[in-house]
Amino acid sequence: MSYDICIVGSGAGASPIAHQLAQAGAKVLVLEKGPWLTEKEFFKDELTISIHDAYNPKLTDEQHVIEEEYLDENDKPFWQGEKTSDSGWSWWNGNVVGGSSNFMSGYFHRLKPIDFRLKSEFGAIKGANVADWPISYDELEPYYAKVEREVGVSGRVVDHPHQEPRSTDFPYPPIAELPMSSWIDKAAKKIGYHAIPVPRAILSEPAMGRRSCEYSGYCSSYGCASGAKGSGRAALLNHAVATGNCTIKANAKVYKIASDKDGKITAVHYYDSIGRKKLVSAKIYVVACQAVETSRLLLASTGEKFPQGLANNSGQVGKNLLFSGGGTGQGDFNYADLSEQKVNELKKVGPFINRALQDWYQISDNSFTGANKKGQVKGGTIDFLFHQNPIARARGTQWGLSKSGDEQLLWGEDLKQSLKTEFTSYKTLRFEVFNDWLPTDDCFVSLDNEVTDQWGDPVAKVRIGYHDHDLEVGEYLSKKAEKLLEALGAKNVSSSVSGYPSTNLMAGGCRFGNDAKTSVLNKNCQAHEVDNLYVTDGSFMPTGGSVPYTFTIYANAFRVADKIKAHWLTLQS
Repeated sequence: MSYDICIVGSGAGASPIAHQLAQAGAKVLVLEKGPWLTEKEFFKDELTISIHDAYNPKLTDEQHVIEEEYLDENDKPFWQGEKTSDSGWSWWNGNVVGGSSNFMSGYFHRLKPIDFRLKSEFGAIKGANVADWPISYDELEPYYAKVEREVGVSGRVVDHPHQEPRSTDFPYPPIAELPMSSWIDKAAKKIGYHAIPVPRAILSEPAMGRRSCEYSGYCSSYGCASGAKGSGRAALLNHAVATGNCTIKANAKVYKIASDKDGKITAVHYYDSIGRKKLVSAKIYVVACQAVETSRLLLASTGEKFPQGLANNSGQVGKNLLFSGGGTGQGDFNYADLSEQKVNELKKVGPFINRALQDWYQISDNSFTGANKKGQVKGGTIDFLFHQNPIARARGTQWGLSKSGDEQLLWGEDLKQSLKTEFTSYKTLRFEVFNDWLPTDDCFVSLDNEVTDQWGDPVAKVRIGYHDHDLEVGEYLSKKAEKLLEALGAKNVSSSVSGYPSTNLMAGGCRFGNDAKTSVLNKNCQAHEVDNLYVTDGSFMPTGGSVPYTFTIYANAFRVADKIKAHWLTLQS
């Protein structure tokens, strides 16, 4: 059967395309490598989700090769790869219909106008491939608003120093908050900070055939049993299928996109659920299987016109991969130091803290170590949260100190007392810092020549080099967050910043731009070299901004859906 639109992937970059084109009457096929799970299959089981990584492939079947930088005996740097089946480092985060949007926390901060002009505003940074976006915030703003309506974003707008322009307020009121939220508001105001409510892609009230949040306390990394979380599946694909125009084939692993001598795509080749080779054709093709896998697929899709991979005669596919810079920190609140009322407030579970700081989204501080000649540098976002998973919290309590000061394994009553102390004497407030991961020549995707997946196809080799500037910004923001924890009265305040990537936040690899020599896609996310190919996951981003990516991926996919719809209509006439 021939379709109008064939989409590879089903997450935040794919689902708006399927939703909008199916509603327009196009025959849409979605190919998803993972299974089609629904709310009935999502459980708040910490062992299953966090320990056993149940919604991702086994690393012995599917994996990546991760290249890290090391120093030899003469202190000269070199890159060495390791299979994730050996390291145990999972780079998958949601191989199911709806992709990783099923398991996100749903922090839906918009990018700000300055994010679209990073090079123009702050200048070049040595060792980084910073580029302005070919579109502006104003072009994307109506689609941010559309995501808030169609996916369902709950929140409230407050004035703060870096509030981005908005055409509307949030369509749903804020979700319920823990008492700690008001503590943060008061402490922030006292020290001159501006705490803001965090918009969440979680319904605070029933809507669009979905239930509202039920406040189980288990959200990040967990599928949503109520449908309140705005996953691509719950919010968009279910409605696309209901039109009768959208077909989803789960357990369909695409391994090659075929093209003719002129470079036009002719078919998509995939393995079905029992390993048989199949192919399907369409008028327009969309690839949206997350940044690393999208680059891997295009690189593997060689043809007469594209010996280096589909749409890759520029050599740019896989280049300028992005993650998220930043770090984490924490502070403890000892029950013995607090009033009974505050202890009871701390013990509440279920709702969210839902507070963030963006006072330093743009840093104006000449004392900043990495500041350029303008004394200005791009900053970021700080989000506060409680980790409520008891098994994760209990891990580590089995260790204690012997009388001689050596670490020893605890048993019996000693272990019981350690667990009791952990769960009944204090609670830890944490923060996460999000800042730009600068694109560099040492962060990219290629194909591995030796390691294959369970189907015998080359896996992605991912080099994960970072820029020191990312760490400098992360350190600066972490110290600001520590100051708030101290103002709250927290003890044991600490933070850490790392150059290791957060694998649930990935973008780049097929950046869009106006120059076909330095980008893969045009401003409409259509391949410069392939007229019937669009890429709509986070791969299009030339820079990532200082917020989680999912909201912007959704918004851009809705924007590109309008372009694809117009393209499809011209083919109809």
